[in-house]
Amino acid sequence: MNNNQKLKIVIASGKGGVGKSMIASSLAILFSQAGKKIVTVDCDVDAPNLAIWLGGVDYWDAQKKVSTIEKPVIDLEKCNGCGACVATCQFHALGLEAKKAKLNSFFCEGCGVCKIVCPRDAIKMSVVDNAQINIKNKTKYNFPLISAQLFPGESGSGKIVAEAKGEAEKFEYDLMVIDSAPGTGCPVNAALFDANFVILVTEPTPSAFSDLQKILAVVNHFKIPYQLIINKWDMNPDFSQNVENKFNSKILGKISYNQKIFKAISSLTPIMRTNLKTKEEIIKIYHNIKENL
Repeated sequence: MNNNQKLKIVIASGKGGVGKSMIASSLAILFSQAGKKIVTVDCDVDAPNLAIWLGGVDYWDAQKKVSTIEKPVIDLEKCNGCGACVATCQFHALGLEAKKAKLNSFFCEGCGVCKIVCPRDAIKMSVVDNAQINIKNKTKYNFPLISAQLFPGESGSGKIVAEAKGEAEKFEYDLMVIDSAPGTGCPVNAALFDANFVILVTEPTPSAFSDLQKILAVVNHFKIPYQLIINKWDMNPDFSQNVENKFNSKILGKISYNQKIFKAISSLTPIMRTNLKTKEEIIKIYHNIKENL
């Protein structure tokens, strides 16, 4: 790792629940203990849990509401119930009630088509708060944590991720550890944007491997260097071996299945503070990552 270069590592997957946050939290702790300036970002804005894997946060130093989308506001005095907006809304967020247009904000994606097609200029777009960014200046492990949370029923997750990463840029760091959402949607694309290196995490199941192919297509599209971790490899050793054979030199390491991980996280104990075999396996992966950076 070049001491003069800021690096951004994204921990990503296709399938959810494969161990991204466990790995992200552990690597952040290890790099911090090695003297690197770390900043961590939880970019799974629908279900952020990196704080839990870091042992919990007693309080946030700052909580910032953000607005990255607009939603329509209907002027009922101007609306004559023509239904043009209802007919063109692809998200079925608009309907007619008492011969007036009515919005179901939970369905609305804020695209603004309704405003464009309204012949009476009865619809205006208005900015709404759709998420909150929580900031911890220093966790128990002496590095900042930025965690974004999308409000229930709101959209704009990709833009929220960009806002969270922007908050992280305000801190001094050598390495930004980004815990991505699962899948291949907007929040994942935003997490991958301007990344230097991606750690992909999978498990030995057909569904996880199928989703891995999808996220790999996105990573390759952005031309980001990557390597792969197989979590719970011993639950299906034959499948794991097939994955190893396919990716060969891209394998960073393997982590075995251990039910005690769930006991540790339920008591807010980070893996790096346990005596589990998992800890030693992640430390080995950490050393392999250092060789690749």
